[in-house]
Parts: sequence; C-alpha cells; structure tokens
Amino acid sequence: MKKVSKLFLILFIAASSMYSQSEEKQKMNDLSFMVGDWVGISKSFSKKGTKTVTAHEEISYSLDKHIITIDLKSESLQLHTIIYYDSKEMTYYYCPYSKRGMGKYAGKFEEGKFIVHFNPTNRLIFKRTAKGEFQEYGEQLKDGVWTKYFEDTFPLIP
Repeated sequence: MKKVSKLFLILFIAASSMYSQSEEKQKMNDLSFMVGDWVGISKSFSKKGTKTVTAHEEISYSLDKHIITIDLKSESLQLHTIIYYDSKEMTYYYCPYSKRGMGKYAGKFEEGKFIVHFNPTNRLIFKRTAKGEFQEYGEQLKDGVWTKYFEDTFPLIP
C-alpha cells in the first residue's frame, strides 16, 4: 500500500509541475506582442516641455519562453528588465535593473496591454497601437487623471 501512495504522490507532483510550467508559458505567450528589435523615439514630458531622443529596445524570450528580457538603450536611460509569470501567485513580475539598482513590481495583462504599477499613482503600459507600432508609456495619477510623463513609440519594421 505504501508503494502505491508514494507512486501516486510522485505522479501528482510531476503533473502539478508540468501544469504550472505550461500555465507560465501560456501567460508569457500573451506578451508576445512585445517581442522584437525596436528602434524609435522616446519622449519625456515635463513643465519645461518635451524632450525627444532615439531609443533602441531589444525584447526577447529566454529560458524556453519562461521569461522575457528587455534591453533598453537611449541617451537618457539604459535598462535591463526581466518579466516572468509566477503561477503560484498568479501574477506577472516586472524586474528592471539600472545603474541605480533594481526593483520588482507586479504586472497584469488585460485588454491587450501589459500594465505594471510601481505604486498607486505611477504605472507603465506596454501595448500595440492601431498602426501596429509597439508603444510603452509611463503615467502618473494627478487629481484623478492619468497623465503621461514619457512615451516610447517603435514603428513596425517589415
């Protein structure tokens, strides 16, 4: 009887692990719209006006599609980011690394957008535009209205 119980337990753990891995891959597949080698314009908005710089963003899957890596390079920012899905917590995590350090923030995929909240008043949104461009922008909540503080737009290159 003990052999049957041990075998059942081993099979249960293996099946649970395989289900978890396939769920993670499916969730990561939802973010496939981000993957590409993108070159475009980064705009930052402030009271002083709009600043525009060229930006290059390499976004790819790694570790058998269990993570996405983002390497952003522009005149104003260099960033390496890892995105993954935690099936136990049922949450995406956005982990940016810069010269100043790193962070870990929860994200969600809804209505074709990947949204990361840094806190209740700051968020980051990744999406595709109606033209098929890849767009990333940051917003701050001011007086109940979300206002962009930066926007990166990367045209679709055939």
